[in-house]
Amino acid sequence: MATDASSSRSDYIRSVTVTALAAILGIVGAIGALVVNSSMAPAAIAQSTDSVLLLVVVIAVQIPLLKVSGAVEELSGKDILFIVFVTFSFWFVTLTILLTSGVSV
Repeated sequence: MATDASSSRSDYIRSVTVTALAAILGIVGAIGALVVNSSMAPAAIAQSTDSVLLLVVVIAVQIPLLKVSGAVEELSGKDILFIVFVTFSFWFVTLTILLTSGVSV
């Protein structure tokens, strides 16, 4: 019983860590895309390959970062798909909000 409680708690902490890191880096990636492409019009930023490349870099950085931090020992395909989905979702929503509100850097 005690090992089940500690195991479920460590699984919970792992899930929160993975989700929080993916969300935060998605937001950072969107802000970074806005900064990198600050001289472009909003429509051009949305279509820029630099923005998408920055998203790919942010996703690729997370996997080694999670392993080095000790939060995750190994990632399954399902875990990687979750990281990609959450990061992309936060990146997309944040970039959309920034571009439609007219934020400039």
